[in-house]
Amino acid sequence: MNSETHLSGNLRKMQTRLEDVAHYTLVLDDVPIDMNAKIGKTIKLSFDGTINCIACGRTTKKSFGGGFCFPCFRDAPEASECIIRPELCRAHEGEARDMAWAETHCLVEQIVYLARSSAIKVGITRASQMPTRWIDQGASDAIVFARVPNRYTAGLVEVALKEHLTDRTNWQRMLKNEVIDADLVATKASMTDTLDADLRQFVDTDDTVCSINYPVDQYPEKVKSVGFDKQAEIEGCLAGIKGQYLIFDDNRVLNIRKHNGYRVAIS
Repeated sequence: MNSETHLSGNLRKMQTRLEDVAHYTLVLDDVPIDMNAKIGKTIKLSFDGTINCIACGRTTKKSFGGGFCFPCFRDAPEASECIIRPELCRAHEGEARDMAWAETHCLVEQIVYLARSSAIKVGITRASQMPTRWIDQGASDAIVFARVPNRYTAGLVEVALKEHLTDRTNWQRMLKNEVIDADLVATKASMTDTLDADLRQFVDTDDTVCSINYPVDQYPEKVKSVGFDKQAEIEGCLAGIKGQYLIFDDNRVLNIRKHNGYRVAIS
């Protein structure tokens, strides 16, 4: 039997590689599934009703914050407030939910970037997460804006840029491939001029733009989001993948990352 004929496991966001076309791998119970190879084919995902916390593994009736049980959402370092608002990070002052975790996630080089999709957005990621972060967000291209020593400083730069740019992706427009016509290099230059000198020192001199192509045969004209909280089975012809969304040929889209920890079977 083909090992990919019927596999089950807890969903986690798809693994990605930057190639001529972004490559996606879904891993269920340690078995990698080449999702690019499934484009143009009918797939079925079936949710068995079980949700496991992505931090501790315990069964939970409801997922919080993208895959946590409530105790982990409240206490786990991965769910710290500074994940959403990096300017609130205090790891550089020795304060964190878990300093060992903070040393490898908050107190390492951070990248402030500009990404082009429905608009130009500003975001933050660890240097080790490029270009994964950009692919996960469905960016058409991206550029490194600044390199900073910790998450707190990255947050200061992001807050300054948010006076001029958004920090969110319009996911419906992203999935319809409605991309703003804008020059990232020119935007980087103009945003640099808005910074105070203490932050401007971190602006990266490399203006290389990373372009990303996605494995999509057909973009939806209208976006209809579906999920396992309302239906146990989702089946259809896979028309493409962008961001962390599976795109079906009837305008339905499924956000894999939203269902972190959900136990599903794929066939």
